Amino acid sequence: MQRMTLTCCLTLALLAGCQSGPAREASAADQTTAPPGEAATEASSDASDAREPATAESFTAWLARFRREARGEGISSATLARALDGVRYRPRVIELDRSQPEFVRPIWQYLDSAVSAQRVTTGRARLAEHRDTARRMEQRYGVPAEVIVAIWGIESNYGGNFGDFSTLEALATLAYDGRRSDFARGELLAALRIIEAGDIAPERMLGSWAGAMGHTQFIPSSFEAYAKDGDGDGRRDIWGSIPDVMASTAHYLAQAGWREGEPWGVEVTLPEGFDYAQTELSNRRSSAAWSAQGVRTVDDGALPAYDEAAVIVPAGARGPAFLVGPNFRAILRYNNATSYALAVGSLADEIAGRGGIVGGWPREEQPLSRSQVREMQQALNARGFEVGTPDGIMGPNTRRGVREFQATIGTPPDGFATRNLLERLQR
Repeated sequence: MQRMTLTCCLTLALLAGCQSGPAREASAADQTTAPPGEAATEASSDASDAREPATAESFTAWLARFRREARGEGISSATLARALDGVRYRPRVIELDRSQPEFVRPIWQYLDSAVSAQRVTTGRARLAEHRDTARRMEQRYGVPAEVIVAIWGIESNYGGNFGDFSTLEALATLAYDGRRSDFARGELLAALRIIEAGDIAPERMLGSWAGAMGHTQFIPSSFEAYAKDGDGDGRRDIWGSIPDVMASTAHYLAQAGWREGEPWGVEVTLPEGFDYAQTELSNRRSSAAWSAQGVRTVDDGALPAYDEAAVIVPAGARGPAFLVGPNFRAILRYNNATSYALAVGSLADEIAGRGGIVGGWPREEQPLSRSQVREMQQALNARGFEVGTPDGIMGPNTRRGVREFQATIGTPPDGFATRNLLERLQR
C-alpha cells in the first residue's frame, strides 16, 4: 500500500524499524514503530549462537568464498585475516531481521520516550560539555548544534546504547542468510575497506544487529560517503571521538539538503473547515499560500518563510498540526519516519530552550495493528475506496481511502485510522 521510499542512494536498509541510523528503509516506520534509538540494545552473546541453519553451503564455506571474492576486489590479505578470522554466524541477527512486530506504538508514546525530560536534560548537559565542538561543526556545515546533539540522543541515547554486535559478524550473517544478501555483502565489503583505511580496528567496529555503527548509527557505505575526521587525527572514529561523531552527523545532514537558518518546522493551528486532504508531505506550498488558508503558528505568530512546506497531522484532526519545511525532509533522509523527524526536531527545540509540542494527543485512541490495517484495506476495497493490494502498511493510498470513507460518515477526513473507525467501516 505504501511504496517504499529509498531516501537517497544509501538509505536502503536491513531492517524494518529496529535499529536506527542514516541508512534505513522507509518500511512501516510511519506507523511509529520505534526508530532504533528507542530499541533496547541486544546482547552480543546468547545461547542461540551455537548453531547455523542447514543450507547447501555452510557459513564456513560461504565465508571462505567471500574472502576470495573480497581479495579479488582489492581487500588485502592482511585486512581479511584481521577482520574475518574468527567471525561467527549469528542466528540472533537473522531472528531480528525477520521479526515483524504486529503491534506498533502510537506516536505520542514514542515521543514520550524519545523526547523525555531525562533525554532533554542529558542533551543540554552534552551540548554544554561539547559546546565548542558542536558550534564549530555548526559553523562548518550550517547544521545547528542542538540538532546534531538531538540526533545523537535519539540514535544511541548519547552513546549509551549504540549496540554491541560485531558489525562484521552481523553483516556476514545477513550476507549469508538474510533477506538482502547482496546489499549486506556490499556493506560488508565497505566495512572491510574502512578497516583497511585505518579508521577503526575490527574489534571496535560495533553497532546494531543490522550493521548500523557508532554513536549516530552509520552503515558502512554511509560511513564511507559521509563520515568526517572532526578532531584532525587522520581517522574517522564515530565510536570514540565526539568531534568525529558531530562532524559526520552534520555533514550527512548538510549533504541531505539542510538549509542554514531555517527551522525544521513549527507547530500550527488550522482554521475551521480546513481540507485535511492537503496533509501529506508530498503536498508542498509556500508559507504565504498556507497563511492565506488561515494556517497560523500556535502563538498566532508569522509562519517561517518557506518556499516549499507541508502541513502534517500525524494523529489526525484531534492531535497537533505542524508546518514542516526542507530541513524536516533532510531529517527524513536520516530516517524516513515522520515520528523520528518530529522527535529530532522537538528534542532539538527543547535542548535549545525553545519549548516542545503544545497540542494534546488523542491518547484514548487505539492505533491499528498491522493485521487490522490489512483488514481496513480489505474493507475499503470492498466498499469501493480503492487502495490497492492489502499489505498492512498505512501509506498515502490507504490514508486517501480512509479520508474518502470519513467524508461519507461526516467525520473530519484526516486519514487517521483508529480501531473505532475500522469498526464503523466493517459495519
